[in-house]
Amino acid sequence: MSDTPERPAPQEPTLDEQIAAYQREYRDLDPQVEKVVSALGRLNRRMNVAYGRQLADLGISNAEWEVLKTLVLSGAPYRLGPGELAKRLGLTPAAMTHRIDRMAGEGLVTRDRDENNRVRVIVELTDEGRTKWLEAMRMATDFEEELLQDLAPEERVALGDALIRLLRRVELTQPDAGGRLTDLD
Repeated sequence: MSDTPERPAPQEPTLDEQIAAYQREYRDLDPQVEKVVSALGRLNRRMNVAYGRQLADLGISNAEWEVLKTLVLSGAPYRLGPGELAKRLGLTPAAMTHRIDRMAGEGLVTRDRDENNRVRVIVELTDEGRTKWLEAMRMATDFEEELLQDLAPEERVALGDALIRLLRRVELTQPDAGGRLTDLD
């Protein structure tokens, strides 16, 4: 042990402090635009940390959650080929294989040959995988309700509509920004 007292972690500047520093260095900055964009970035980071903690409590990673979610979104019987999973998640086939191997070992998915085409492999959500997905959804719903508790119903609608417009703008101007080409595990 060291005799040196531990220093607290440096504090992140407030949004106002950050914007003031940016304006000092870059005078053409629109502070309202920066406030919105910086607040969205910070909110996204903090929400990802909260979701990550919830998933860790369930014993699954964010990467595994993404696969479970993709299988559920495919609809019953919650089955896709590894290539389709990789495409939907923006992963390389090798990264997808690694993820499926891990998840099959944990009992979250099965990987079997397609009975109609023995060359094709099918990844299917197990009961355990669906249970984990449902519990993660319950935890996320509770967190999200708490997050939005101070907004009136009409404010939630307005915020949702505004965020969708921003998302559409990014998708229009940056069409390749939605996927990943490498695994982030």
